[in-house]
Amino acid sequence: MSRGLERYLLLYIPWVLAYLLRADPVMSYFISWLGSFYIFYMCYAGKIKPMPKDLSVGEQIMRPVYIVQIIFIGYMACTSIFYFINLISYQDLSLDDKIPLAAQCQQYYVLGHAAFVTGILACMKYPVEIKYTYDKSRLANVLMVMAIVCLPLSILSNKIPGLSQFYIQLSSLSFFAGTLALAFAIPLQKLANTAICGFLYATNFYQALVSGFKEPIIISILVLGIFLYPSYKRTVSVVFIPLLILLFVYLPTYNQVFRQNAWADNADSDEAYEAALDATLNAEGTSNNWDFLVYRLSEVDMFTTFIQSTPEKVDYYGLSLVQQSVYAIVPRIFWPSKPITEEMVMERVYDAGVVYRGSAVSAKPAYIVDGYLSGGWLGVLLSLFAYGAVVQLISQKAEELFGGYLLGVALIFSGLFQIVWRGLSFEFMSNSVFWGFITMLIIHRIMVGANFLRRV
Repeated sequence: MSRGLERYLLLYIPWVLAYLLRADPVMSYFISWLGSFYIFYMCYAGKIKPMPKDLSVGEQIMRPVYIVQIIFIGYMACTSIFYFINLISYQDLSLDDKIPLAAQCQQYYVLGHAAFVTGILACMKYPVEIKYTYDKSRLANVLMVMAIVCLPLSILSNKIPGLSQFYIQLSSLSFFAGTLALAFAIPLQKLANTAICGFLYATNFYQALVSGFKEPIIISILVLGIFLYPSYKRTVSVVFIPLLILLFVYLPTYNQVFRQNAWADNADSDEAYEAALDATLNAEGTSNNWDFLVYRLSEVDMFTTFIQSTPEKVDYYGLSLVQQSVYAIVPRIFWPSKPITEEMVMERVYDAGVVYRGSAVSAKPAYIVDGYLSGGWLGVLLSLFAYGAVVQLISQKAEELFGGYLLGVALIFSGLFQIVWRGLSFEFMSNSVFWGFITMLIIHRIMVGANFLRRV
């Protein structure tokens, strides 16, 4: 921490204030919630540590201090506002006990945000010492080839026992490579590359539309906009920002209708897609958007249930969840009797009373919830600091091995470690990040062997 510990302590002021004013839960909540915006300001204004100056902001947006912090913290700590407004807007005495619980959750969110940024900034060192370089004139073609090759490899890995952990990484890498290749091909006016990459992008986008989940659709648009931004700043600002806002408005309706048709009524995915699109364009059912903002955009309601049960009914887990995270890394081919990760995670969900045993619902706790379950505020502090430090170190390693930001971060780090944008339970995070790192090293060796990457 090159600029002194006292600067990092400034990040924790909102948490301290919110805790001291916990007797007034409404005041405590808003101090915590606004505290995250204070932390964003302190970070991006360089009050704690200067932001990287080797690239413009638009050219380094995929670095952890920007994209990971904005999405991970935005989803974790900022989306609870709709839930809280809903609580204080209704004169329902049955909801009164929920208000202090929500305020307590927000205290942990702002503490986690401060710890996460501390981890990133403490490990952040730019410019990175680049150990490998490549011929930039070949990059557009190499990206297109990676997009084409990684897609069948991901499908193959999902069918071979013991290799399924590579499926998500390779399919995500294929998407990022194809999208980055498309963003390269358009300004270079390479018609063949644009056509091929455009087809790959359209295919991926359609798969996102029929996945039944909102996140892949939003990410498909977001990533293309980010990659095109350096070449088309005005167009991206005018087109993509309003488009993302429209997605947040209409996706809840689209998703609800699609799931009803595809999952509940067992309709063909094409038929479900057409029905959902028709309902969305005709603005049917948009009244469910508020319910989406209150109960599904944020996971704070689930967090309150965990706080009610731990440590009052269920003791803190200590290092048990960390131990289970190590188990999750071991491939089943080497340990056939390994506990099923989903079942390990769901045990603490059942114990907390979030869902009942035998229920078909999957309600895995968020990363910060696992931090809390491990040791209260100290668990949140340590786990979120580790989160920030690990993603920053991996990102810098990717730049070091792959010749800088473009190939190292925009493609390799973002493609293989997209899970860190959102965060999941300890076990799923450890497995994905560990095997993503192994995949990164394998790809590096392949590129060196193919003479694309060369020692500086």
